Parts: sequence; C-alpha cells; structure tokens
Amino acid sequence: MCLRLTPEEVTPTPDLELKLPARAENVAVVRHAFGGLGEAFDVDEGTMSDIKLAVTEACTNVVIHAYDDGDGEGPLEVDASVDDHRLTIVVRDRGRGIVPRPDSPGLGLGLPLIATLAESLELGKDDGDHTEVRMTFRLNEGDEAGA
Repeated sequence: MCLRLTPEEVTPTPDLELKLPARAENVAVVRHAFGGLGEAFDVDEGTMSDIKLAVTEACTNVVIHAYDDGDGEGPLEVDASVDDHRLTIVVRDRGRGIVPRPDSPGLGLGLPLIATLAESLELGKDDGDHTEVRMTFRLNEGDEAGA
C-alpha cells in the first residue's frame, strides 16, 4: 500500500526533528532521543517500550533497505509530534521506496510488527517524493481512564 500524503496530514512543527546519516549506530541515537521525549511527556513505560521498538524497526528498515550499497548513505529523517494524547512519528528516507527485495537480509517482519505496536500505520510518499512510514501511538491511556 502506497499513498500520497496531503499537506493537512503533514505536521507543521514537530516536537522532535532528527536528520542523520542512515547508519546503524544512528538507530540508537534516535531510540535515545525518543527516551527523552517520553520522559518530557510522561509516557508510561509500556507505551514507551512499544514506541521505541517500532521506531527502531522503521529506522533499521531505512538503514538496511533504503539505499543501494553503491550509492553510499542517504539521510534518515525522523519527526515526532504530540497532539491530543497521540504521538505521531514519521520516519522518512530519500531512497528506493518500500519495494520487495528477493535478496533482503531481514525476515520481512518489521512493518507487520510496527502495525501491531502502533495505533495506526501509513506508508507513503511526501511532497518531495520521499518514502515515509507514519506511525501513531495513543499516550497515557491510564490518565484518560481516571479523568
């Protein structure tokens, strides 16, 4: 499934923006940044664990699949915004897009895992024709139940 994201679906000012080279060691940097974001927004431990795992999977997909070996590394971009008790995360690359690869080094379980962990998952392209994985997570459900 691939769709074109409309301007109203693009968050104007993210709470977190990262642009790093798509290297394996930078996946840990992204994961650490989300730990800090979780602390700032007081996200419960279980939800934060799911968010970190999903973000790790999405970023690892960029590192492994987005760029051809001969092309060098391209960018790994991550935006996150909190709005109305929901965290929206966009992982973006400028690589080949989400296409099946017969020589894939992975098991092909990353996107299904993200879909299981997230409230919603969208795959598409932004206005610049960059591949995007957009995930949404509900935050602090326990607080809402008590209110």
